[in-house]
Amino acid sequence: MRKPLVASLFALVITGAGAAPAVAAPGPAAPGKSADAAVKSVVGDVVDTADKTVAGLTAPAPAVQAVNFAGTVSLSNCSGSVVRMPDSEDNDPALVMTNGHCLEGGFPTPGQVIVDRASTRTFGLLNSAGTRVGTLRASKIAYGTMTDTDMAVYQLTTTYAQIKSTYGIDALVYDTARPAVGTDISVVSGYWKRIYSCDVDGFAYRLKEGDWTWKDSIRYTSACNTIGGTSGSPVLDVATNKVVGVNNTGNESGERCTLNNPCEVDANGTVTVRRGINYAQQTWHVPACFGVDNKLDLSAAGCVLPKP
Repeated sequence: MRKPLVASLFALVITGAGAAPAVAAPGPAAPGKSADAAVKSVVGDVVDTADKTVAGLTAPAPAVQAVNFAGTVSLSNCSGSVVRMPDSEDNDPALVMTNGHCLEGGFPTPGQVIVDRASTRTFGLLNSAGTRVGTLRASKIAYGTMTDTDMAVYQLTTTYAQIKSTYGIDALVYDTARPAVGTDISVVSGYWKRIYSCDVDGFAYRLKEGDWTWKDSIRYTSACNTIGGTSGSPVLDVATNKVVGVNNTGNESGERCTLNNPCEVDANGTVTVRRGINYAQQTWHVPACFGVDNKLDLSAAGCVLPKP
């Protein structure tokens, strides 16, 4: 059986220098000290070092902060969040994510992709308690669509560092891994200042609502009973606090593939209606489409967002 690290190191010391080459043998006794005292001193030093090593190995990893409202935003009609790519720099212009159907110009038409359109839209920034602490302003819509996904990303007039310095709030970070079925998630609505908690129930091959179709959508378990105004809320992996999706729709009355009543369509064309079930769009692929200085690059390797 494997011994605890402290016991193993102590055993090596007491069996002699030949058995423990990493531990120096005691030299001649110092004036006023016996040989036994010198040996005990060496043993004590080794055990102390081993104790510190074990403490370092067994110390718990820093706890992931519990999901809260910090970094989320409220829009006039929707929810959203300040987001950053895993390799974004603090001095990059900050980004806000919401839904494509939350754009101030109305719903993009099927097939429409909006890129680099000027905008002065404002967002109410929330702290961890859900209190509005400031107003952020967009400089442009960096990206927006309701084709294949339902997402919009605004570029702000402020940087991540400026937001942190002024409000003490960090942006939420995109996860670059696809969430798994059963993942504990939270949908954090800045509009309603409410957090919905549930699991990833599965994925819809195609999710159709009216004229729009979305690919590989996240389906929630029934506990995430999101409502109007939660559109654009970030979906967070509870274990990591990273963004894995953007909340966008749900089937309200059991109708088939109509507005506010999306239906699932599988690879064989079979339609399934799940009344009362809600959905989000995955976001793991978003970072591949943003490069240096948070600039959108739809031609970048790995970028699968629809292009204009």
